[in-house]
Amino acid sequence: MKTFFGGTFLEKEKLEEEGIDHPIKFEYYKQINEDEINSEGKAKYGIQIVKTEYLPDDLKVETKCIKYITNDEVEEDRILNIFKESKVTIINSEEVLSDLLKRNF
Repeated sequence: MKTFFGGTFLEKEKLEEEGIDHPIKFEYYKQINEDEINSEGKAKYGIQIVKTEYLPDDLKVETKCIKYITNDEVEEDRILNIFKESKVTIINSEEVLSDLLKRNF
């Protein structure tokens, strides 16, 4: 099961710097893997990122799932908040997550 956590658009100035002239939005979802309960009876949490590009005559959607991150829902919410505030992309999501977890988030 997944639940919407939050979304954000990339700033127009940053897009223009990259030569992109259409809006790009990222949505972040909390993925609850209830089918795999750990020995303590807790579900495992993951993240889903959806990137939507609003092209002039088309809509391009990409999705990335990182299925198992933590068993702690509070930690999951903090990670998702960092992803949303920092506008973490599909491409750098695993690297950012690895850095967060290395710092004993």
